[in-house]
Amino acid sequence: MVVTLIFIAVLLAAMLIGMPIAHALVLTGVALMYHLDFFDAQLLAQNLQAGFDSFPLLAVPFFILAGELMNAGGLSRRIIDLARSFVGHIRGGLGFVAIGAAVLLASMSGSAIADTAALATILLPMMRQQQYPDSYSAGLLAGGGIIAPIIPPSMPFVIYGVTTNTSISKLFLSGIFPGLMMGLFLIFAWWWIARTHRLAPMERVSWRDRLRALGRSAWALMMPVIILGGLKGGVFTPTEAAVVAAVYALFVSVFVYRELDARGVWQVLVASSKTTAVVMFLCGAATVTAYMITLADLPNELSRVFAPVMDRPVLFMALMMVFLVIVGTAMDLTPTILIFAPVVAPMAAKAGIDPVYFGFMFIYTGCLGLITPPVGTVQNVVAGVGRLRMETVIRGTSPFLVMYFVLLVLFVLFPQLILTPLKWIH
Repeated sequence: MVVTLIFIAVLLAAMLIGMPIAHALVLTGVALMYHLDFFDAQLLAQNLQAGFDSFPLLAVPFFILAGELMNAGGLSRRIIDLARSFVGHIRGGLGFVAIGAAVLLASMSGSAIADTAALATILLPMMRQQQYPDSYSAGLLAGGGIIAPIIPPSMPFVIYGVTTNTSISKLFLSGIFPGLMMGLFLIFAWWWIARTHRLAPMERVSWRDRLRALGRSAWALMMPVIILGGLKGGVFTPTEAAVVAAVYALFVSVFVYRELDARGVWQVLVASSKTTAVVMFLCGAATVTAYMITLADLPNELSRVFAPVMDRPVLFMALMMVFLVIVGTAMDLTPTILIFAPVVAPMAAKAGIDPVYFGFMFIYTGCLGLITPPVGTVQNVVAGVGRLRMETVIRGTSPFLVMYFVLLVLFVLFPQLILTPLKWIH
């Protein structure tokens, strides 16, 4: 337990004084090394480098690049225009447009931040024009944005799979049906809000214009078909799928939609490189800490603490989800995976819980932290794009967050909601 206390104390102290999470992780690893009388600068450097020297992790920079290209190259905008042409005329139609676009964008980009930024930039001004309440509009866009890490392709699933040695392909496939369920729950919540507040519909679009919008978005719609079809058919691995997604998005943006020139491509490459550097350094820093956690046998120590509930999977899962929800409110999803997945995944395996199911639940719970204060990364994105007070966004997110927690309870009580569809499509 001394190792556990050192791990928690050093990490929290470093974060509280404002140290970047990657630096805090390295410092925690060094503290554990000193405590175990195992400090070696060469070993520290080797683990730091080994954390991002991984073939599966190559998927991360390419999915980041694909998301940047989609937003800058017009693919995201055409997807939103397509959804608007088909459902914009319903009462509160722009909200249903946001949900439909969120699901479609999630099947192309594994980044909650990128999808949320695209949705908020385009739809939030339109929602204001229709006199929708800012709070509910922002809350819906934030709630839709976190579908991105669930429906494949998903960067968090890649990072979790690499960190815990879980099949990334199975993790990808496990998110398809739950991601669609998230969309359905959002539809129900927004329908109630639109009815209660009598939100105005947009003008109905003719079928000719709908077909025209479908034609304009056809190239964008082919992207998830290629990615999911290739993964399901075994044509390429998740890492290769990321490369295919980036190359396809580049081709469509430059040669089909012609919205990116050489300068635009350079700006996209620079932006995605900066994001990639942050994520990959996090992976390296977390590997240092994870190595020391393994050396200290921390998972087995915690397993003894949780021993009374290890033979009761539902209770164990409930406790794990409560713990991860609390953690998720304090830090972003990627650090949560890198720090805690190596600790709790072995415990779940000892409790007899399917590793793919637990991996999905880990990511889903972490996604809830993205729209939960005090950190609420996705909420911050919406607030920044819409120039809204954070309190407004938090208030508007509440009804959608409640629906997601209801879904979390259902997933804990009925694992078949995830495992059965996975068997159908695997």
